Amino acid sequence: RRYAYSRPVILRGLSDNTKFQFLCSKSSLLQQYGDRLVRLSTANTYSYRKVDVSFREFLTHFLRPQSLDTLGSDTLYFFGDNNFTEWQSLFAHYRPPPYVLPHTSGAYSFGIAGPGTGVPFHWHGPGYSEVIYGRKRWFLYPPEKQPHFHPNRTTLSWVMESYPELPPDEKPVECTIRPGEVLYFPDRWWHATLNLDTGVFISTFLG
Repeated sequence: RRYAYSRPVILRGLSDNTKFQFLCSKSSLLQQYGDRLVRLSTANTYSYRKVDVSFREFLTHFLRPQSLDTLGSDTLYFFGDNNFTEWQSLFAHYRPPPYVLPHTSGAYSFGIAGPGTGVPFHWHGPGYSEVIYGRKRWFLYPPEKQPHFHPNRTTLSWVMESYPELPPDEKPVECTIRPGEVLYFPDRWWHATLNLDTGVFISTFLG
């Protein structure tokens, strides 16, 4: 009644993902998936451009801190578009939160990103976000309160330039999640993310 359809909440201690965390270490992922293709998307609101590279090439050439002067539309980001046939052996060890909304089922979106990266404001259906390594900061607004942002600018630029100027009544709901914490976000809530460290993360979308 309090959260399912109306407000975000952080849940702790729901499931033990120690083994999944071990399998998500850099050495383990490289050994298992180094030569597999992954699909990168631009880190802007609409994520139109997609690029396929080997996972090894992604770690070597694309996994880096976000540059403040680079547009989100020029930044390639690894999150979602996962080949579930190839990644199923990893996802089989993930223990998602035990709660679902009525008449929904979960779909995973897995990602890895450098510090300062993130996705600018957008919205979609409800779901969970869990950090396996690193910390992820979230900025959220309810559906009726669309934030002011440029869809091709990065979250980092919004945090550095726009966020400090917001009046108190336009501030977002904010939180930072760490390993062992899961954020639930309701349907159609606006949100932007900012990775504070090099991070590994997985979302469960309830559709």
